[in-house]
Amino acid sequence: MGTEITREKFSERDYARFTERLERCLSDLGQLLGRPGFGAGPVTIGAELELFLADGAARPLPLNQAVRALAADPRVALELNRFNLELNCSPALLAGRPFTALAGELGVLLDRVGAAARAHHGRIALIGVLPTLSQAHLGADAVTGTARYRALDRGLRRLRRGPVQIKISGAEPLELTSDAIALEGANCSFQVHLRVTPGDFTRVYNAVQLATAPALAVAGNSPTFLGHRLWEETRVALFKQSVEDRDSRGPRRRLPRTTLGTGWLRDGGALELFTESVRLHEPLLPFVSARESCDPPRLDELRLHQGTVWRWNRAIYDPAAGGHLRIEMRALPAGPTVTDMLANAAFLIGLTLWLAGQDQRWTYGLPFERADHGFYRAAQYGLAAELTWPSGPHQVRTVTAAALVPELLPAARRGLVGAGVAEAEADCLLGVIGARVATGQTGAAWQRAALAAAEPGLSREQALTVMLDRYLAYAATGQPVHTWPAPERNP
Repeated sequence: MGTEITREKFSERDYARFTERLERCLSDLGQLLGRPGFGAGPVTIGAELELFLADGAARPLPLNQAVRALAADPRVALELNRFNLELNCSPALLAGRPFTALAGELGVLLDRVGAAARAHHGRIALIGVLPTLSQAHLGADAVTGTARYRALDRGLRRLRRGPVQIKISGAEPLELTSDAIALEGANCSFQVHLRVTPGDFTRVYNAVQLATAPALAVAGNSPTFLGHRLWEETRVALFKQSVEDRDSRGPRRRLPRTTLGTGWLRDGGALELFTESVRLHEPLLPFVSARESCDPPRLDELRLHQGTVWRWNRAIYDPAAGGHLRIEMRALPAGPTVTDMLANAAFLIGLTLWLAGQDQRWTYGLPFERADHGFYRAAQYGLAAELTWPSGPHQVRTVTAAALVPELLPAARRGLVGAGVAEAEADCLLGVIGARVATGQTGAAWQRAALAAAEPGLSREQALTVMLDRYLAYAATGQPVHTWPAPERNP
């Protein structure tokens, strides 16, 4: 996170020195959070969009460095695999039309990267998991050739001491063993950032944790991987297992690096989350910064370490603009269109802000284990997931996501409008969510139907290619997925 890694091999002394720096960073952060006025400022949102590069045959195009160079925009960053890129949007004030601002910037960046991809006979794909990936695309040679990613691979291997074991249930369960970190790059997400003051952090973070399950349930966009029909949002299961760092040969007593959390956040606030990251997870990239101290402190080592603990909702410290805190919401998938992604983000942010304004007994009355369970069921079953939801202080009920989401849309609208978002913008985006639930056509549902329609007379590999071609054609129109025509069967 913000630190350029120039080495890929580290000694045990490097790890020890880095750990010492982490402790100093925690101490400095604690003092900073106690400073009057720290982190004060207008609420902003931002976003990072991960994408796939595909060739004319809808296969992964491993030319991210060439495409990035031709795009020539500092907001375009390399990602883990050679067929991935990331687009970084500028922060936008939440009050007003923030989603219009994000849409405009994403449009410019996607046009720029799309043109660069076409120059290399490729195109971009906004989707949670590229359906045409095969194991041959996910070997060691798939990883982008930078010191950062080679060092990350070494760091995970050092702790894991064995291959990654992937096991995902579904209509066609998948079991896979791999040594390659490239499995992580099989996933693309739309990560949303919300700036939060230290005093509001606990309340808002807990609200995000609760709101994520229904937002994910209506956003599913990756129903297949390696030719298997799996979860509505297979990316959640795949990513969590792909960055496993616990020794596969013995009992796994440590918390995985990718998790929703350990419980509801209490009085410790953001510092509690950063401390958990340090106490519960060994460093993967022990790169000690040579930068001189400044005010506010950069906390480079802590920020780097936090970037290798992949919680679905992650605390962020940023020294920019006098220093501030953010919550990074990492559960939403890429695609199908910019409108779909911004609608997902608006629903999640709006519901979060409304929940944060309620009595905290709404949150604490629901056992965290139920929230955690609901998150993974939302990823697995989408709108059919049964979610336990608070209906008041110390009151909970269990209801399907398809029934719950429409009930939550007015609350999400109040959260957005109460924060100053233009009513017309809130209504437009939340209307997309309402229509998606009404039709039942999420990105995942459309892909499953398109695969079934394409399969007669074709192999699974061929059918996935046909499905992805159709998906990319409809996505190129910019129309949200609930409006896409029902897939027609092959003649």
